[in-house]
Amino acid sequence: MSTVLNISAYKFVPLPDADALHGTLLARAKDLQLKGTILLAEEGINLFLAGPAPAVQDFVAQLRQDPRLADLAPKESWSARQPFKKMLVKVKPEIIRMDHPAIRPADGRAPAVTAATLHRWLDVGMDDEGRPVVLLDTRNGFEVDEGTFEGAIDWRLDKFSDFPQALLAHRSELQDKTVVSFCTGGIRCEKAAIFMREHDLPNTYQLEGGILKYLEETGGVHYRGNCFVFDERRTVDSQLAPQPNPSCPA
Repeated sequence: MSTVLNISAYKFVPLPDADALHGTLLARAKDLQLKGTILLAEEGINLFLAGPAPAVQDFVAQLRQDPRLADLAPKESWSARQPFKKMLVKVKPEIIRMDHPAIRPADGRAPAVTAATLHRWLDVGMDDEGRPVVLLDTRNGFEVDEGTFEGAIDWRLDKFSDFPQALLAHRSELQDKTVVSFCTGGIRCEKAAIFMREHDLPNTYQLEGGILKYLEETGGVHYRGNCFVFDERRTVDSQLAPQPNPSCPA
């Protein structure tokens, strides 16, 4: 029986008090016996947590008491065991490293498409204005190998900070197309979409909620394989169920 609630969430919002939040959030998570990772930076928060549902929900409710995080919207999945070994809270320069400090999603996001809209576009192969739709996977190559959308562009990135240079090398291939960038939960494609729009690709969107939200809302139509996740589950299938991991005993 799957009794462990797993959540992932992020928000780009100015957190100049990230250092002070570190101790508060670590103590709160440990009091609730949660495990996972919370990344804090001046640009926002990125978290992956797991534990009994009431404890996870309590933690999220407390986060939302901060007006800056009131609309935090975690993505949920379930597992039979705790997929994290410990509870970590880290303060970093970026909650997702791109090495382009001018890219600040808190100052304005690129337009997003919902899972339902992307599903509809992929059914017909074009957007609502008749432009061809291409999907751009902004994840690392080893993640793509576990599963991705049919026909998605894969630049075999070693790390997300390689994305800007890859985009500049391939920009001409994306001209005159509608480009939907995607990643696991939305955080990488949010920065990627802004970068692409700032480099003369105006018909660029991000997939709202990433692959996980798409699987949750569509059941994985047009997606092939599993989705890599950064915990001991390793991958989840189209129903967000953990898949066998040879490195973890049953």
